[in-house]
Amino acid sequence: MKMKTISTDRIERQVLLRASRSQVWRALTDIREFGEWFGVRLDGPFVPGARVRGRITHPGFQGSPFEIIVERVLPGQLVSWRWHPYTAEPGVNYASEPATLVEFRLEELAGGSRLSVVESGFDSLPDARRQVAFEMNDRGWAEQMNSIGHHLGASGWRREEAG
Repeated sequence: MKMKTISTDRIERQVLLRASRSQVWRALTDIREFGEWFGVRLDGPFVPGARVRGRITHPGFQGSPFEIIVERVLPGQLVSWRWHPYTAEPGVNYASEPATLVEFRLEELAGGSRLSVVESGFDSLPDARRQVAFEMNDRGWAEQMNSIGHHLGASGWRREEAG
């Protein structure tokens, strides 16, 4: 029996998609298409070193600021960024807090693609925010994996637990 390791520092999710690697890559890196399934309107492209800003369009969080710093882009394989997780408290400046790292990895499979997302670095967050940020993003990544699956055509996709 495989034991699942529980970590408070990282969230891992995977989804199997009946979509080509190029379709999934476009959904991950084209800012308009990304915004459709992720629920955000962005002002710039995913280019290493870029600070990409925008506004959240997801119900319940509409108009909230969204900001990431793009770390790496390996075409067709990986896109990663740093951000301040669950910045939902209006008027709070999170800039002095450590950022977490979000990595999307893409793998081609027979008949589709496997998309993995890992967000790590929660253990470096201030004690007062660590647990709520982890819990909200844990739920959020599960929702986002469903969202990209629906965006790309839900037939034949399924979510997998990583680990």
